[in-house]
Amino acid sequence: MKSVVIAAAVAFIAAPLAAQTAPAPAAASAPAVAAPATTTTATGAAKFDLDTPIETIAANAAGKTVLDTDLQNITAHPMYESFKGMSLNQVAPLSQGALTDAALAKVKADLAAIK
Repeated sequence: MKSVVIAAAVAFIAAPLAAQTAPAPAAASAPAVAAPATTTTATGAAKFDLDTPIETIAANAAGKTVLDTDLQNITAHPMYESFKGMSLNQVAPLSQGALTDAALAKVKADLAAIK
């Protein structure tokens, strides 16, 4: 039984290590087109929501103000570089309760007010 557990642990650890030594995949001949991260209002201003990547919101001065005001300077968080490409809806379940439903509702309302 002990050897089965050790073998499983070795396989679990070795798989990511083996993946690091594999050659990089060939580049695609045509670049993929990403869907826009924001929608546009009738006035042409960007409108953000909880599914917009955090870095996209932070690139807008008003959006960054909302994030940092409502979420206690989230753009200065030590792990910001790790999660900035994710949306708040994606980060919330990983936040160990730091992003509460009430906080997300406040951010959502404040982002919707950006013109």
